[in-house]
Amino acid sequence: MTYFQRLIVNTLTFVSLSVIFPNMIFVRSIWMAIIAAFVLSILNMLVKPVLTILSLPFTLLTFGLFSFIVNAAILKMTSSFVGEMNFGFSSFGAAILMAVIMSLVNMVVSERNLDKYKE
Repeated sequence: MTYFQRLIVNTLTFVSLSVIFPNMIFVRSIWMAIIAAFVLSILNMLVKPVLTILSLPFTLLTFGLFSFIVNAAILKMTSSFVGEMNFGFSSFGAAILMAVIMSLVNMVVSERNLDKYKE
C-alpha cells in the first residue's frame, strides 16, 4: 500500500470511528482527520521504532499484545500534537480501542492489496 493510500485509509478510519463512537473519539472536521493522519504517519516513522525497541521485553512477555499500548500512545501523541479540541480521545482506553480497530482495518486493507497483486 502506498503512503497516500495509507493516509486515505487512516483519515477514513478516524472519521468513521468518530461517527460510530462519538463519546470516545472526537474529530472536528475532515481536514483535521487528514492532518491527524499525516501527523500519525510522521510519528509512526520517527517515534514508534524507538518505543517499540524500548518496550520489547513487555511485548515479548505479553506475546505481542503490548504493541497495542504502543500504538495507543502514538495515537495520544497525535492527539496532543494536533490539539485535543481538534482530534482527541475520551480516555487512554478509547485510544487502545482505536489502536486495535485501526490495526484490523489496516490489516484488511493491506491483505486486499496483496491479493490484487498475486494474480
